[in-house]
Amino acid sequence: MRSRTQPGRSTAAARGDVVVFHIGMRINHFWAVHRWLPVFLAMPRMLRELSRDPSAGLLGHQLLSGSPRTYYVVQYWESKEKLLAYAAAPDKLHRPAWAKFNRHARDSKQHVGIWHETYVVPEGSYESIYGDMPPHGLGKAHGVVPLRDGVQAADRLAA
Repeated sequence: MRSRTQPGRSTAAARGDVVVFHIGMRINHFWAVHRWLPVFLAMPRMLRELSRDPSAGLLGHQLLSGSPRTYYVVQYWESKEKLLAYAAAPDKLHRPAWAKFNRHARDSKQHVGIWHETYVVPEGSYESIYGDMPPHGLGKAHGVVPLRDGVQAADRLAA
């Protein structure tokens, strides 16, 4: 489904702290498909699970590729508490996938690398601008509002 371009300039309608979670993988050995493909396929299943349960706290996500070897997801969450609750929930897909990955990592010969970064950004410490764009990133997760003429990035950060 394609998103419609929203004409003009807008900014994310986020209020309060913003939780941004990056998670990704790097294929270290392309030929070891049996090692990296299960890791690659785990994330879409988790994203589908989260999209079916809005109370879990995932507000939005963006799938990205850093290179032919590196794939990652930028996620926006309601709170760090909801992110951590999902990660630890025994009845959700993440925890068993993480346990399985750890079991196989011991024997993987470093065929696949994984990483994540979590940012809790206090209100007043983030800023966004979108010009003639469909909803994207923080604006897709929190919605957008039109930019007021003459307001600069420094002004939006100070507000």
